[in-house]
Amino acid sequence: MRISAMFVSVPLFSIQSVPARVRLVLSVAITLVVIPLLPPLPTVEMFSYTGLMMAIAQVMIGLTSGFILQLAFAAVVFAGQGIALSMGLGFSMMVDPQSGQQVPVVAQLYTVTATLIFISLNGHLVLIQMLLDSFKTLPISVEGINATGIWSIIVWSSQMFSGGLLLSMPIVASLLLVNVIFGVAARAAPQLQIFSVGFPVTLMLGLLLVWKTLPDVLDQFSGMLTDAYELIGQLLRL
Repeated sequence: MRISAMFVSVPLFSIQSVPARVRLVLSVAITLVVIPLLPPLPTVEMFSYTGLMMAIAQVMIGLTSGFILQLAFAAVVFAGQGIALSMGLGFSMMVDPQSGQQVPVVAQLYTVTATLIFISLNGHLVLIQMLLDSFKTLPISVEGINATGIWSIIVWSSQMFSGGLLLSMPIVASLLLVNVIFGVAARAAPQLQIFSVGFPVTLMLGLLLVWKTLPDVLDQFSGMLTDAYELIGQLLRL
């Protein structure tokens, strides 16, 4: 239950294009490998109250491990949406395979790039290794994520907004300055067709800024992943 719950919520494996049968096969395969390495398991009736609470605790451990990484990816989507609205591409939408929702194309670009970074850093393998090590530090019992751990997740969820704002702030601030300049020009010379000129300039400048700032965005995303793994390690007592 702990391993399968992790596959339900972790990025890359929780997308709709990955069949549930694949997640089930991976969960069973990893469980069969881990069983001989586990400490002695408690003897509990499956359909008793203790068994139910133990199952809920294991599911919560797996879900929270993947949910923390989902928050890091949500910050990237939030940054892409802010940039797309600033440069005039808010109407250009695509289906995000990670969430199944309609998101702007800039957010989709950031999501795909962040996913490639996540795979190249073996982020999914690191999370699986941490979850397997948690069977020693957080053995199978009724005790799971305590109130302090849940509160730390709630506090860290603010990174979805602050991190997304940090990723998008250079481009949003630059485009805001350009729009202010266009507003001053339209006020000074009303006969100019400033709207017919402003949209192409804003669009091209936004694309140029996305291209120039993409390496810095990926570096900041890597730092967010590091912070997410540190929080997971604290919750799993590693």
